[in-house]
Amino acid sequence: MVDRINEEDQILLKGCLENDRRIQRRLFEKYFKKMFRICLSYSGDKNEAKDILQEAFIKVFTGLDKFDSRGSLEGWIRRIVTNTAIDFFRQRKKLVYTSAFSGETDEDEDEDEHVSNLFQELTNDVILHYIRKLPDGARVVFNLFAVDGMSHREISKKLNISEGTSKSQYKRARGLLQKWLCDYQQNMS
Repeated sequence: MVDRINEEDQILLKGCLENDRRIQRRLFEKYFKKMFRICLSYSGDKNEAKDILQEAFIKVFTGLDKFDSRGSLEGWIRRIVTNTAIDFFRQRKKLVYTSAFSGETDEDEDEDEHVSNLFQELTNDVILHYIRKLPDGARVVFNLFAVDGMSHREISKKLNISEGTSKSQYKRARGLLQKWLCDYQQNMS
């Protein structure tokens, strides 16, 4: 069954399509915080994140007539924000991918469980702080894989990198986050 757009979003969509500035502002305010957090997770810098968000909302407002109302408006906006963040790095930054790791090991499953438990114990703001510290390439791959649920094959196509590079960047990001978050947790004890 396909999700239907909720009544509030229908009103916002209709008003935005009629170029009602008040309604456009309401739409922006409704989704600003969630979408800004996405931008921050892709960017290491608040000013860059603001630029990305501004560009994304321009795309949202100019493309609302293409929204087909079968899915959620929030999901549609999120895709635009995510794609805008990726485009930002493609155009303005050269993503650096390093081959820190090669291949998966049997220990990876245990590490995943440990990292998952660690993430559950920390607040979103703490986790976001450390995600923002990741090197650009690792941060983008981490977000696409862990946050947006893309496969390494999809990431490789989207970023024009090999699947192996995607996997190694994810593993690099995961390792750095695990170290930083463990250190943070120990310092808080």
